[in-house]
Amino acid sequence: MIDFKRIDHIHVCVPEERLDEARAFYADIIGLPETYRPDVFGRPGHWFNVCGIELHIGVEEARPRTIRHSAFEVTDVKAAKAYLESKGVELIWEPVIPGRQRFAFIDPFGNRMELLQFEVEGEM
Repeated sequence: MIDFKRIDHIHVCVPEERLDEARAFYADIIGLPETYRPDVFGRPGHWFNVCGIELHIGVEEARPRTIRHSAFEVTDVKAAKAYLESKGVELIWEPVIPGRQRFAFIDPFGNRMELLQFEVEGEM
């Protein structure tokens, strides 16, 4: 058995020619603070901080969409959804899971990201 302590990082990919656009999307639209990325990988990329977990943006040829995704808990899923809609971000429907409200969005590079909020008895 593996005794996990925490999630360290999540990695998504973008085409190399759109890397600057990816940095702008995650920093300026999503609002993530960029963090230090050591120059040891031999290719460009960016790192961001999401509540103590790193989001790594790397380069790769564009791929078809899949169900692969990362999910982040937020404090107000309705506000997050309205904000992303106001920025023209593509939202996608997610099946209902009892006990949580959620939706997903597709970043401009085809990466699927889920945002969710756990329901508290008597709320929402």
